[in-house]
Amino acid sequence: MPRSTSSHKFVLLACTLYAAGCGDNATQPPDRTPYTGAQPAPLECVPNLDGKIDASEVRPAIGTPVSYLLSPPGVDRNADVVGGTGPEGTVWDFSTDFADDQEARITPQSVAGKWYEASFPPDAFVTPFDGGGTTENIGLHTDGALLLLGLASREENPADGKTLIVYEPPVEVLRFPLQPGVQFVSVGTVKNGMIRGLPYAGKDTYDVKVDATGGVVLPALIFKQAHRVRTHVTVEPAVGAATSQRQVSFFFECFAEVVRVTSKAGETNEDFSVAAEVRRIGF
Repeated sequence: MPRSTSSHKFVLLACTLYAAGCGDNATQPPDRTPYTGAQPAPLECVPNLDGKIDASEVRPAIGTPVSYLLSPPGVDRNADVVGGTGPEGTVWDFSTDFADDQEARITPQSVAGKWYEASFPPDAFVTPFDGGGTTENIGLHTDGALLLLGLASREENPADGKTLIVYEPPVEVLRFPLQPGVQFVSVGTVKNGMIRGLPYAGKDTYDVKVDATGGVVLPALIFKQAHRVRTHVTVEPAVGAATSQRQVSFFFECFAEVVRVTSKAGETNEDFSVAAEVRRIGF
């Protein structure tokens, strides 16, 4: 009998301390919702590879930095803007990793707060004109075109003098949709401008054509349907001799310009092979 009493007392104590284990159906786990995890935020732009680039696929991402590899100033770089033939068509190979390349972080910005903002519309955006960012491009994105409104020195009064150029009318740099066969000439006139502290007036002519699509191979990325854009810029100042320069760019949906190859001044061959600067998206 003493054992039996002791045994009952133990069971009673256990039920008191662990009441959940002694009730009806206490061992049945509750029904729970399956774990799904947080839903990823939708991408603002997804390439659809439809053979063209619409305005919505090259919107400037204000505040988003992009890394580019740039050949050093004053260093000539061999570059093949013609391309070769691969399994899926034309391929431009820019995959060589040069030890002397330099990295530039380019972040599109709003014109708001810039010392020159009063000279441009409030919805304009700003990107560096040169790798060092001492001079800035002021652009405007519309449903029909990407416009270059002008240029300005990053600082209002830099040591080498203020720069402020406003094009009238704005220069069309790209025309949408971007696709092979698009070709146009756009002329911007500058009056009462300033370059490095000196008065400037002149006329800049941009001869632009989109003439091919194909693959672009970079050190860290591969783009399968890039559009080649050739731009020939002629600068005619009111005082001084005219100069010209060629630029071959490759654009891809949602990434905008992924490669830019700039010729030496006065280049006459549109298939030039020696570049004054090669700029590639990467790190």
